[in-house]
Amino acid sequence: MNVSANASDAFQLPIDGRSLVRGADTPPLSSQTIDQLLTATVEQFAEQKAVVFCAQGIRRTWREFALDVEKLAVGLHRLGLSKGDRVGIWSPNRYEWVLTQFATAQLGIILVNLNPAYRLHEIEYALNKVGCKAVITAARFKTSQYVQMIQTLAPELADCTLGKLKAARLPELRWVIQIAGEPQPGILDFERVSIADDHNALAAVRAIKANLQADDPINIQFTSGTTGSPKGATLTHRNIVNNARYSALAMRLTHADSLAIPVPLYHCFGMVMGSLICVSTGATMVFPSEGFEAEATLKAVEAERCTALHGVPTMFIAEMEHPEFGRFDLSSLRTGIMAGSPCPIEVMRKVVRDMHLNQITIAYGMTETSPISFQSKVDDDMERRVTTVGRVQPHLEVKIVDASGETVPVGVTGELCTRGYSVMIGYWNDPERTREAVSDDWMRTGDLATIDSQGYCNIVGRVKDMLIRGGENVYPREIEEFLFAHPKIQQVQAFGVPDPRMGEEVCVWIILKPGETASAEEIIDYCRGQIAHYKIPRYVRFVTEMPMTVTGKMQKFAMREAMMKELGLVQQASA
Repeated sequence: MNVSANASDAFQLPIDGRSLVRGADTPPLSSQTIDQLLTATVEQFAEQKAVVFCAQGIRRTWREFALDVEKLAVGLHRLGLSKGDRVGIWSPNRYEWVLTQFATAQLGIILVNLNPAYRLHEIEYALNKVGCKAVITAARFKTSQYVQMIQTLAPELADCTLGKLKAARLPELRWVIQIAGEPQPGILDFERVSIADDHNALAAVRAIKANLQADDPINIQFTSGTTGSPKGATLTHRNIVNNARYSALAMRLTHADSLAIPVPLYHCFGMVMGSLICVSTGATMVFPSEGFEAEATLKAVEAERCTALHGVPTMFIAEMEHPEFGRFDLSSLRTGIMAGSPCPIEVMRKVVRDMHLNQITIAYGMTETSPISFQSKVDDDMERRVTTVGRVQPHLEVKIVDASGETVPVGVTGELCTRGYSVMIGYWNDPERTREAVSDDWMRTGDLATIDSQGYCNIVGRVKDMLIRGGENVYPREIEEFLFAHPKIQQVQAFGVPDPRMGEEVCVWIILKPGETASAEEIIDYCRGQIAHYKIPRYVRFVTEMPMTVTGKMQKFAMREAMMKELGLVQQASA
């Protein structure tokens, strides 16, 4: 199961002086399903520690974890959920999330990751877009009242029999399963799903998982689109199992490691680079808290003697800026992954120096590529790690192309395209946008990049206008589409401006309808509770005209430059 720590040391250099690189062809691709990967790890490391959820006080060995997973799979099967059904998971980082991840995989159920920051409009769209038959939800988290929102969308729950929901606004949904919280009419408690022993159901589950295939779809992750509505990137066992294996290899992670995972499970960073990486190696997964908390992360690293730590740059900054940072013993740390947004060079240097992460890696990818395409290695020098995102992963091919689709010479900027095992099946029930994104098996990333003569990649910008705030992809068109519904707004343009802490912040320029007046606070209040908090504009400006080209195209770069000048902002260095 485990791959040699040095198996992928041989990288191929750019071909014929062009920005075209192919990853190593060893170690070979795996055809394991997620359940087969877990089974192999349990057989090898049964009594070793598998998972720790600090906030819940939960600790399990691999054997205990596998038993909990199978019990939940049996329970889901008894509810009538079967291969190909979509089941949403809407929760912060909890043990129930990870159990659901692996239990659905045993049944061939497609797990649908729902962002914990979603509000009414977004959760209704997501559940209906992919036709979720069930949703497993936390009762609440911070200011998000998940069950209350679902009850708002499906008031029919109050009078329905369990499993027989027929809601006008959520027509495919039959089951709502609640994690903890007070019992609610029409909603099944999570703990009740896997209580009963059922030998017939157990035999059925084992027969089902024995017949699953690596190329079966197993996961849908929503990624927002420039056309306004989120797209459901559909991934297979092969996609994410292999991506986890090769990312673990770059980190030289083994069963002797413990990985602190403060990043969210709903994102590829948490569920592939986190839990699945650990399953691929036998390393212990340690979840410090339900949502990111700097102090909880530092405490978990010290208490569990974690050797690896993941995070986006803002997380590492928050940890190092904690007023009691110096009292935590982080000497056990060695490696991890920093990804999700541009990494300021000085932050990287301080992480290595002050957090003992001398073998931390930088990674780059996208949800549609499972996610990682490039990753630095533990023995890359500091200069490479702070100025590039490393080299291409095994069994992937990457090229940089110009506007005509021709591969550019080494060192020339163009759009990054990826081909290989990691590319998604497509966007769920959206063939048109799939064709726009994938052509001849090449995934167009929308990112501008360069590749140097040694095969190292540097991300220099974005072809489109996506911005990244604190590791979250934010697509301006989605915000624009939402704000266009405001009765006072005639035109709106959203874009990102640099921010030293979050990487970027959302700014909107608004032209009001004739005779209307509004304040920035009014616009921000309109967004609250309807779109995720990280999409809510930090800066709102009312203007009388927008900068445009002679052909009528908006010049967002001009808006961005004007706001940077007004706010006294400078562009952040990025790796």
